[in-house]
Amino acid sequence: MRITLRLILSLVLASSAVVFVSASYQARQEQVRLQEELGRRAAILADSLQELTEPLIVGTERVADLQRLVERFGNRERLAGVALYAADGQALALTTSLPQQFHALPSLAEEAIKVNEAQHGLIRVGQKPWHLFALPMRRDASLLGTLVLFHDASYIEAHATQLWRQSFVRLFFHVLFIALLTLLIVQWSLIRPMAKTVEWVRRLRSGESTEGVLPKEALFGPLAREVRHMAKSLVAAKAAAEEEAKLRHAGESRWTAERLKEHVKSVLQSRTLVVVANREPYMHIREGRQIRWVMPASGLVTAVEPILRACGGTWIAHGSGDADRETADAQGKLKVPPETPSYTLKRVWLTKEEEDGYYYCFANEGLWPLCHIAHTRPIFKAEAWAEYQRVNAKFAAAVLEELEGTENPCVLIQDYHFALLPRLIKAKRPDAKVALFWHIPWPNPEAFAICPWARDLLDGMLGADLLGFHIQFHCNNFLDTVDRLVESRIDWERFAVNRHEQTTLVKPFPISIASEEVNGPRAAESRPAASVIRESLLKGLGVAGSSLGVGVDRIDYTKGIGERFRAIERFLEQHKEFQGQFTFVELGAPSRTLIKRYHDLGAELDAEADRINRRFQTRTWKPIVFLKKHHSHAEITPFYQAANLCLVTSLHDGMNLVAKEFIAARADGQGVLVLSGLTGASRELHDALIVNPYDAEQTADAIHVALTMDEAEQRVRMERMRQTIHERNIYRWAADLVSELARLRPDVTRANDSRKPQAV
Repeated sequence: MRITLRLILSLVLASSAVVFVSASYQARQEQVRLQEELGRRAAILADSLQELTEPLIVGTERVADLQRLVERFGNRERLAGVALYAADGQALALTTSLPQQFHALPSLAEEAIKVNEAQHGLIRVGQKPWHLFALPMRRDASLLGTLVLFHDASYIEAHATQLWRQSFVRLFFHVLFIALLTLLIVQWSLIRPMAKTVEWVRRLRSGESTEGVLPKEALFGPLAREVRHMAKSLVAAKAAAEEEAKLRHAGESRWTAERLKEHVKSVLQSRTLVVVANREPYMHIREGRQIRWVMPASGLVTAVEPILRACGGTWIAHGSGDADRETADAQGKLKVPPETPSYTLKRVWLTKEEEDGYYYCFANEGLWPLCHIAHTRPIFKAEAWAEYQRVNAKFAAAVLEELEGTENPCVLIQDYHFALLPRLIKAKRPDAKVALFWHIPWPNPEAFAICPWARDLLDGMLGADLLGFHIQFHCNNFLDTVDRLVESRIDWERFAVNRHEQTTLVKPFPISIASEEVNGPRAAESRPAASVIRESLLKGLGVAGSSLGVGVDRIDYTKGIGERFRAIERFLEQHKEFQGQFTFVELGAPSRTLIKRYHDLGAELDAEADRINRRFQTRTWKPIVFLKKHHSHAEITPFYQAANLCLVTSLHDGMNLVAKEFIAARADGQGVLVLSGLTGASRELHDALIVNPYDAEQTADAIHVALTMDEAEQRVRMERMRQTIHERNIYRWAADLVSELARLRPDVTRANDSRKPQAV
């Protein structure tokens, strides 16, 4: 209330000051105008009188005539009098009604004589204003006398005063109206939303429901977003504290973002942490004149980004957004996340030739199919290999620049794009602790050996102090490959490789998702039932039905999307009662479309979905809805929450986090996961229905089992899987990886010779 009163008084005072100045200026301008107009009329009258008075002023015997003349003209409207003065200043004739002060030559007349031209102006005699017009009269350069006209100027002041009052009142009411209108706008747009925000914070603090309280006005949009982020942080911190208290009471300990943060501080002891990945966690793109940031759809980003959110540090990545340069500084750096900056993103700029050769050709046409063994032939080109080497060297330079001035830093390198990077970094900074995590599978030695530069890749990877894979099977394959292809000593008991007097530990670190994504019972209570969400989604897709399946993938030949479609076809053939009832929605994100195999795959999957739909669809239903675009997490989550089943049928995958994201979203304990046995996730999620994705019959049977499974069994299976990913979350993965790296001692550079070196 005090703020409102102060605001009203301030507006009224400010308005009054503005109106006073404006009215005064307007009155002054009118006064000047009237004076100028009076001067012009006086000049015309003086010219006429000059012609009449000049013949009479020569001889003093004509004084009586002059007096009659000035008396006659002195009675005109507003003309108060006329006076004629001799050359010596003595009054020759003077209207008798004029004050005594005008019997002597006025100073204005003296000024007119001096400058030899007419002069006019206002003077005040007593309380009365007078307007004087003085005209010197000459003949042959001799001054005959001075004609002075006197006007009563009281009407000018009266008119100016009246105008000031009228203007002041009119403008005051106008400005007062505007001020009151402004006050109403302030009340509606500022004070009212502010009161809502205060009420929202109060409810949040007291634990009451905050639904629909926070203002959504555009003016308060940025503040509302910041308050929401702060509230989420507070809620997350409160939930983490409550969870930690429960776990302490139960004698358990679960990994959270806060615990990881404290753990990393403890094990790293202020040492610099640098993450290197091809994909940046935040990219900036231009949309018209606007620049907005997006979080790329990437399992790697989903897994690794929470680590730096919790721990801080630097993420070094390829700046691929078309507005990335405009949003970074001269060193390619900026603070992220945009809403709550907690770590640094350093972008490395690549030319189109470098990106094509290193990323599209060598990494994704060569290493990707080589490691996945999805029966797509890898392509190896010498020029692509040269670009791969060049880009790895460029990233090494960026990392080394970031490490300048630091002691014993830790570097976490991500994925197959940087197989050469560990050796390049260790060559310049042997004190750095370097870990390389390989997010994709590792094939058997025979498969990997077909790469012409297999030994170079292995040598680069063995520059790392720690090499991580998702599962032990991939570790075994890697050690077999090293044993077969390069000269080294392998300690099979410790799973370590010694090459060039450096030891590399090879260990499994099953990656996961952030524990916050595993919503508790409260989250399930606060959202609509799965059946309600499912009905809404199907209606939005224009499909009638009662059962929903979902798949979420990049459009990649390793994901088994085509095999999945054919399994659905087989399921509908075998179980006709589900025709018209079961719809499968594939949320496919286009990926690497510049590579021909990926470009062709999109068209192949469209054709396969259309073929199956033509076979079974009705006027109101079709079995497969294929949505090809990049879907946000917010768009995907309702499908997870509503689906009766989720199909993850990768032909080969290092882990596959979609399986874990589906489980995390099912706080209601419902839904069934059908999971490929060729994924790393199948080693942990034993309660999923495990299938061979190449076996359409087995997958079709699993779909039927999932759709007919009773709710009690669904709940038991789902709760066990949720418990698994809750305990083995991304923070535990990060803690294990960082702890293992930090525990390495400089003297652990030589491994026991458990196997004789083999010549290459």
